[in-house]
Amino acid sequence: MHSYAYVAGSRLDETRRALGLQTSGGRAPNPRFFTGFLADSQRSAAALLAVAKVAGTRYFQPTTERLRDPVVTCNGDRLRFESFSGCCGVYARLDVLSGALDGEVHDRGTTNVDVNEPLRRALARVTKGDPLHLTVGPDQVEVGTLDGAVVEKKVPLPPRWLRGFAETQVLTSRFDLRAELSPSDAQRFLRTLPKGRAAVWAVPSGKSLRLSGTASANAVCLAGPNRLETLLPLLRFAKAVRVYGPPSGGRPVASGWEVDLGAQRLTLVLSPEVNRGLSGEGAVLDGLAAGDADTDAELVGALLDFEPRVDVADLAGRSGLTAARVRDALAQLGTAGRVGYDLAEASYFHRELPYDGADVQAMNPRLRNAKALAEQNAVSWDGDTAVVGEYRVDGDACTCQWWAEYRGGRGKCKHVLAADMVRGRA
Repeated sequence: MHSYAYVAGSRLDETRRALGLQTSGGRAPNPRFFTGFLADSQRSAAALLAVAKVAGTRYFQPTTERLRDPVVTCNGDRLRFESFSGCCGVYARLDVLSGALDGEVHDRGTTNVDVNEPLRRALARVTKGDPLHLTVGPDQVEVGTLDGAVVEKKVPLPPRWLRGFAETQVLTSRFDLRAELSPSDAQRFLRTLPKGRAAVWAVPSGKSLRLSGTASANAVCLAGPNRLETLLPLLRFAKAVRVYGPPSGGRPVASGWEVDLGAQRLTLVLSPEVNRGLSGEGAVLDGLAAGDADTDAELVGALLDFEPRVDVADLAGRSGLTAARVRDALAQLGTAGRVGYDLAEASYFHRELPYDGADVQAMNPRLRNAKALAEQNAVSWDGDTAVVGEYRVDGDACTCQWWAEYRGGRGKCKHVLAADMVRGRA
């Protein structure tokens, strides 16, 4: 006699024309992704608290609004805990690698849970040598300490987080390693940071970093230095701190800060300005505007299997697409939260957010408006210059107010996107 447990019922979504079939969990009779202990429990507890702290903080316009907490993914050889700050200006991810896991992987998958005060208190009381047991399932996460077990249930995912996941994976895929600091050098640097919100530049200097008011070669933008305070409690466990950033061109840009904890890694990504959320950077628009992005994303998505490292070249070979089209497809999948980017390994990873799939165009009004302009035949040509309504587009530059204000710093305007779409069709 066999008993089967189903997470939910199968259903037909007529709006999306999609059939969602539920199974009893494949290899797991009672669906669970991971059950076991986290090694070095004190370090693990401190890192989990750091991810929860980011989720519980608004670095811009603080409020008493109740916020959401980590997304948890089991990629087979590791667990990932991800969150955004309430203002969406800071992204945090804890990667717990196989060396820090002592348990059994039953299946691969993703869930998102709330971290309430009882669990925060339990994690804060974990000391060296205490056991820290973890059970991750599709609808809850259970944490066991000497004080007992705390169960956190699955919660709704804020739509703005989905845009944040998409933007962050595109932004960080353009980062390069700029500096590596010892824990002591990192601590000295972090403790001397100013408290203001203005963007400054961290410039490699010997074995450490120095601050500058202007960008220079290998400099990393640091807007709102106080947003790095989350890293301080972890430095006593750290082996190194690595700093990542893109070419800046002198304008504020996002940056990445990674604390190497041995068999674990905590990564923070900071938006270019304290009052700018990572969900509004417009980094994904190029990929989403690509003519074949929808079809390619369906093909590439079918090839993913919760890989901890997604190889673009391998996907290109298996799908028959070019590497550029695979990256555009990953950008499309990222908009639904299905892929992320790991700076330490310079590779994408697969996740599946428990989300019913909001319309991509609804989440990206510039993309929706650009498609409308293209479909209305509002784009004409004057030599190599596109004329979109009353505006002129030359390359990525436009005469509209959006371009005048942001100069491409938040992605392309709707007129440039519309011109790209028409040019692509031609």
